[in-house]
Parts: sequence; structure tokens; C-alpha cells
Amino acid sequence: MTVLDTPAWRPRTEAAPLLPDPEPYRLLGTPAAAELDPALLRTLYGQLVRGRRYNRQATALTKQGRLAVYPSSTGQEACEIAAALALRPRDWLFPSYRDTLAVVARGVDPVEALTLLRGDWHTGYDPHEHRVAPLSTPLATQLPHAVGLARAARLTGDDVVALAMVGDGGTSEGDFHEALNFAAVWQAPVVFLVQNNGFAISVPLAKQTAAPSFAHKAVGYGMPGRLVDGNDVAAVHEVLTEAVGRARDGGGPTLVEAVTYRMDAHTNADDATRYRDDDEVAAWRAHDPIDLLERELTGRGLLDDDVRRSAADEAETMAADLRERMNADPRLDPTELFAHVYAEPTQQLRQQEAQLRAELEAERQS
Repeated sequence: MTVLDTPAWRPRTEAAPLLPDPEPYRLLGTPAAAELDPALLRTLYGQLVRGRRYNRQATALTKQGRLAVYPSSTGQEACEIAAALALRPRDWLFPSYRDTLAVVARGVDPVEALTLLRGDWHTGYDPHEHRVAPLSTPLATQLPHAVGLARAARLTGDDVVALAMVGDGGTSEGDFHEALNFAAVWQAPVVFLVQNNGFAISVPLAKQTAAPSFAHKAVGYGMPGRLVDGNDVAAVHEVLTEAVGRARDGGGPTLVEAVTYRMDAHTNADDATRYRDDDEVAAWRAHDPIDLLERELTGRGLLDDDVRRSAADEAETMAADLRERMNADPRLDPTELFAHVYAEPTQQLRQQEAQLRAELEAERQS
């Protein structure tokens, strides 16, 4: 017997069942779409229309000086909506900074979802109310948090599932590796959703990875990888729902790569014309997630003028409310900077708070 015959090197899992499909999975526009639930499709449509309007309104607020920054998810609405709707109320969503739309679709107040980006508060909403973790601006740091929560839930006998969202740029961070490795070893009930929108700010995909796809990386950790058309909301919803169900039933984590595209710039502070051309953007506009679903609904006789008008009116009502409330100047207490940093404030924090209070008092008296 040689060293290479000993059990230590032998694979724990057969690789073939973990490999993703060679092409992104699709439903809309295929024969399988005929089996999709009409009620679900209408719900997805309404949420997509609302989400597109939310993105446009938030972007406008940056131009009006009401938001410091906004990372738009226009073009990626299918991923955002599907992620929120694939979870049960008791499950947890771990978003990145671009995932405000998923946060709102999960039930968080639209204004509260933007409070962090306005610079008013650490998070802006109570994570426990809707089981949505704080929006994560540092890349991929939310992924180990999702694994920790899911692992703890299993240790206590809770069937909670965590769904963690990350962009393609976040997969280059060490937290991505650590989270997936721990999740697979522990068989933690986590679903990792990589929204591959082609660019990490201005860095194209080819400079991020040489792998066949991000979904292929799952094999190296010992979990299934799924590759899905990220603009096909029905396909993303189905894949995520299956992955969440598998995790809940004890099947462990899944890595899902949704191939999509960021129509707008990285944020309102970015000039996307410096690193991509108009023809590329135009090609992806022809694969718009709302248009894909509208064609399916129209072909099945499920979309008429009344349905369109109702969805548009609801979206406009939401936008008007968001606009009105964001135009009101908030009343802020600067000393709240020191709240919720630690359960027991450190001596340094107490000193800093005292210094700030003294400076504020001096300004009031001057």
C-alpha cells in the first residue's frame, strides 16, 4: 500500500453531482414555463416593476442631494426579488450594499433601507424585525456571519436557513473562501447567491477569475454549484427555492451563480463609460428581466392593460411616498454614533462621546 492509497487523500464527495449545468438554467421562453404558477408569475412581475421604480427613484434622490450614494441594482431586479421571495419569514437574508431592493422586498421600510446610504445611522432598520442582516459595505464580510448564524440555528434544532448575497467582486475576498469552506464542512443550512454582473466596479470578470464559472468553485468546497440566468426571475426563484429547501432538509449549502448585468454605473459616483461600451449595454438591455417576464405573461394571456396599470400605479405610489419622506430633513443626534458599538462601551468610546458632547455644547453657546 502506498501513501496515496490511504484514506486521507480520498475524496469525501463525488465531484460530478456537484458540477453546474454547462449553460445557465432558464425557464422563461422555454416549454417548461407553461407549468409555472400564474399567481407566482404575476407576483414576480409586480415586484419587478416596483423594484425598477425603486431603483430609479433612489438614483434620482442622489442627484437631489438626499442620498450620499446609491448602488443601483437596475438590471439585476430578478436576482433581488427571487432571493427575498425564496425565503420563509423566519429565515435570514444577508445582503451586500447593492441589495437594498431585496431588503425592501423582504418587508423592510424603503426609507429605512436607504438610511445607511444617507449617512444617518449605522443600519437604519432593526435586523431582527424582518430577519435581514445589516447592509454590508465591506465586500463578503456578511458571508461568514451567515454561516455562523446558520450553524448556531442547527445546533439549537432550529430549521432556519440563511441566504447570503454577494457580487462577483466579493468572491475574490478571503471571507468568501472561509465562509464556503466552513459551511461545507459543517453542512450548514446556507445558500450563497453570487450575482455575476460582469464587473467589480471597473474590473471585468476575466480579471477576477479563470474558473469556468463561479458555480464551478462549489466543487472545491464539496457543495453543489448551480448556474442560472440571473435575468430570468422564474428560473432564479426556482433554483433558490430548491437550494433553500435542500438546506432546510439537512442537505447542506449550495453555491448559486446568477449571470446578470448591472445596467447603471457602479454607483452615482462612477463613470461606467470609461470601462464598457454602449453596444455591450444595449445587448443586455435586450435581455431585460422585466421584458422577459412580460413576454411570457403576454404569451400566456396573463398580462393585460389592467395588470400593467395596477403594477405601475402601485410602484408609483411607493416612489411618491419614498420621495416625500426622504425630502424631509431628519433630526439627528450625533452622539448616537457611539450607540450599539459594544454592549458595554469601552473607556475610549466614553471619552470620545464626552468630547463630542462638549464640542456640541460649545457650539450651542457660541
